[in-house]
Parts: sequence; structure tokens; C-alpha cells
Amino acid sequence: MTITIALDAMGGDHGPRATVSAALSFLRAKSDASLILVGQPEPIQSELKRQGAHLSERLRLTPATEVVRMDEPPAQALRGKRDSSMRVAITLVRDGEAAACVSAGNTGALMATAHFVLKTLPGIDRPAIVTALPTVRGHVYLLDLGANVECSAEQLRQFAIMGSIVATAVGGKQRPSVGLLNVGVEDIKGNQTVKAAAQLLQVSGLNYIGYVEGDGIYAGETDVIVCDGFVGNITLKASEGLARMIRQFMKEEFQRHLGTRLAGLVARPVLRAFGRRVDPKRYNGATLVGLNGVVVKSHGSADAVSLCNALEVALREAQQNIPDLIRRELEPSPQQGLA
Repeated sequence: MTITIALDAMGGDHGPRATVSAALSFLRAKSDASLILVGQPEPIQSELKRQGAHLSERLRLTPATEVVRMDEPPAQALRGKRDSSMRVAITLVRDGEAAACVSAGNTGALMATAHFVLKTLPGIDRPAIVTALPTVRGHVYLLDLGANVECSAEQLRQFAIMGSIVATAVGGKQRPSVGLLNVGVEDIKGNQTVKAAAQLLQVSGLNYIGYVEGDGIYAGETDVIVCDGFVGNITLKASEGLARMIRQFMKEEFQRHLGTRLAGLVARPVLRAFGRRVDPKRYNGATLVGLNGVVVKSHGSADAVSLCNALEVALREAQQNIPDLIRRELEPSPQQGLA
């Protein structure tokens, strides 16, 4: 079955130049997918022409007259731009014309608009942002990454359920382990919200393993790590900055003098392999879970390669129908209904 994805062609720092290129590459690689480019027709058509491509049965265009700026307040974008490329793309998901939506646009505006248009699933208080990060043993799903800067213990429990479902359906993890990000692994550590969340998770039926410290994220100690959006966003951005610093330091050291440059030539295959393993482009595409539809957020600065990865995330989650899996998991059982 062909999966259709709506792509906000105007979103991000590079607009149609990156999104159209990503769309063409994605369609060449995925014969079971089709795309709807959403945005202002003239720049999209111009970019298609520049790249020697054209619209087709698998690459359609849905017009939208407005564009949400990267620095635009979410409330202003939600109320004042009802025909933005972002909102039209999300509406296509709501109306069943697309199985998923991808946007590299303003994160706050995307969350607010998706929440307003699609609504949250029954049993979910707030949607969360989740993505996969590399570890020494594979990858870990971390949430929330910035949608909710303050969370209750119950909301952290809901994040754990959603993260577990994504880890199973998309990551192939059977009964994934779940940890709570904390300042220590001892029971006495953490604030009251984290302690209360730990108590809920201990009786949740999930494979809860306890607290995880920051240095345990990349050690591969667990399959899913849960935290509030304030902590999660700082963790993600600090990790990306650290990866860039390490790559820069290695480059500087290998260019220090003739001997290190020669050593660099010998080590080039290893350095390239290392670069690929830690390259944020490979992990681009964070999902807004908990909504009545699949919405994937790409980095605003994403190039065509990064956007392709975000489209692949959307395709996998649409194929697995993540919202329906979450809905079924949270449905009360017949016994609960009779209680």
C-alpha cells in the first residue's frame, strides 16, 4: 500500500531548495510512498524546474498562501495564518488525504498548530516530542524534547507509554526497558515530580528499570528515557554541540603538522565511519507523539539529506500507525469499564 506524506515545502531555513530536493531523493528511494508538497506554487514549481523534475502521480502540490516564520510566536502563527503551508499540511493529515506530515518549520508553531488541528488522543494530556539518539549499543528513544517544559508525574507516565510503543513498533524492541532521567540512581535522589513518576511507573506494567543519570543516556543502559521537555531539550542541544566540538577538535589535531596530517590520511576511513555514526543528519526527525495523526519535526537547518531522514521516520510511523497503537494501549479494558 502506498503511504502519502504531506511535506511543508516552505518550512525551515532553506525552504523549497532543501524540501524539493529531499522530496525527489525520497521518492527515488521509496517506491511505496508518495508526497504532497504544500506551499506557495511559484517557488516550488521554480525549484522543481531547476532540478529537472515535475509534478506526477506520486508528487503532488497543494497550494498554501502563507509561511510561518522561524521566529514567529506560536499563538500568532496559529491565529493569524490559517493558510500557512504548515497548517495546510497538518490539515491534510486530519482529513485523511495524508498519513503523516513533515515540517522543518517553527517548532512552537508546529506543536501548537498540530495540537489544535489534530487534538490529542484519549488518555493523553499533552503531546510530547520523541527521537532516537545513538548509543554504544544501538539507539535510545528520548522524550520529551521540548514540547512541555513542566510536566506532572502522570504526564511522565504517559510519555513512558508512548515512548515504549514507538520503541517497539519502529525500533523493533520487544518489551523495551524504560528509565527516568534523574540526577542520581538512588531512590532518594530527584525532585518530587520525578519521585512520584517513579512510583507510577513501578506499577505501570512497563519494563521500568529505575533512574538513569545523564552519562547513562549514551551507554545504552535502556531503550526509552523519559524526562520533561526542559531537561530533554537541553540534553539534546548539549549533545549536538558536544558532537560538533569533538569533530572539530579531531580535525584540528589531525591538521596540526605534517606528521598528524599523514596520520589523518591513514585514519581517514575510521574518521569517516565515526563521522557517520555521530552525524545528527542520520537522526533527524522527531515525532510529536500523542496526537491523532503522525507529525514529524525536522531540524530548521536541515538540508536535503537530513530531511530525507525525517521523511523516512514519518513513513515508518505511518506504516505502523503509531497513533492507533497508542490509542489501543490506553483504551480501558472491559474489566476496567465494568469497575
